[in-house]
Amino acid sequence: MRSTCWRRRCTRGSTSAFVSYELGRPVIEKAGVAHKVDFRVGDGLAVLDGMLDDAGGGGAFDFAYADADKLQYGGYHERLLRLVRVGGTIAYDNTLWGGSVAMPRDTPGSSEYDRLVRDYMLGFNAAVAADDRVEACVLPVADGVTLCRRVK
Repeated sequence: MRSTCWRRRCTRGSTSAFVSYELGRPVIEKAGVAHKVDFRVGDGLAVLDGMLDDAGGGGAFDFAYADADKLQYGGYHERLLRLVRVGGTIAYDNTLWGGSVAMPRDTPGSSEYDRLVRDYMLGFNAAVAADDRVEACVLPVADGVTLCRRVK
């Protein structure tokens, strides 16, 4: 929620489109930037497919930020690569999943869901690192942010 407000305020003078899928609409309205945000609600993959249809050839965005169903990040990645122009950036939140990606799978106290997401994030981060369409890095900030700069 705060991230949408921050990104919108950073582009305060911009006339570019800004789309948000976050549930923090009240926070965004309170910040006074709701008129600059195109709110879309629904299944993330379906919404992105609709945006691809709307965008025609794609490449309509400079920046995308994914903080949604972690087990769909691979699908988001493929769609976002088509929506973000070459030279643009895609950010994926929570890619270190509480540090669990650096711990043994059977770490005491981790739930079955945590293990599932941990395994998925290990694979997702490896796939992004091997993807020649992007330059990627994982920032160990908070719960991890994977940044991808589209190069192809």
